[in-house]
Amino acid sequence: MPAKPQSSVTSHPPCTHVLGFSFFIDNFGNLCDTDRLQMGEVVSTIPTIGFNVETVQYNNIKFQVWDLGGQTSIRPYWRCYFPNTEAVIYVVDSSDTDRIQTAKEEFHAILEEEELKGAVALIFANKQDLPGALDDAAVSEALELHKIKNRQWAIFKTCAIKGEGLFEGMDWLSNTLKSGGS
Repeated sequence: MPAKPQSSVTSHPPCTHVLGFSFFIDNFGNLCDTDRLQMGEVVSTIPTIGFNVETVQYNNIKFQVWDLGGQTSIRPYWRCYFPNTEAVIYVVDSSDTDRIQTAKEEFHAILEEEELKGAVALIFANKQDLPGALDDAAVSEALELHKIKNRQWAIFKTCAIKGEGLFEGMDWLSNTLKSGGS
């Protein structure tokens, strides 16, 4: 009797569901960040209107990144993307001090959502190259990150167009998720 053919099944790493929020990033936001991580270069982008979905492989973790635009009109729809989320990446325009209070309120509202209770939080204090940009300590204070007691979080200074800080933040995120997250 002939030998039974053996099938080979290629296993793919499971996707880690990550939400990316860009607040008041008028020129470069999460999409720029994910492009930098995937291709190692910045491509010309436009602000996210609605959402974009990208899969990014980083440190042997496959991230499904939902880039949710920050327009006020679509914020109520964000919760449609919350189920099964393991991490929240929050991108803040460090140079826009006029809207940092709103960014703080929205961030804490997101963290209070029941479906995000177990998600870790990575905050990118972006646009560090611009004059008057708040450093990571000032953004941390403005966002009142010290009040976050029920999850792991970290903040990194970034300049998306130069790629500064992105890989350090993603290293923290991938190591935190590998070790069990919250």
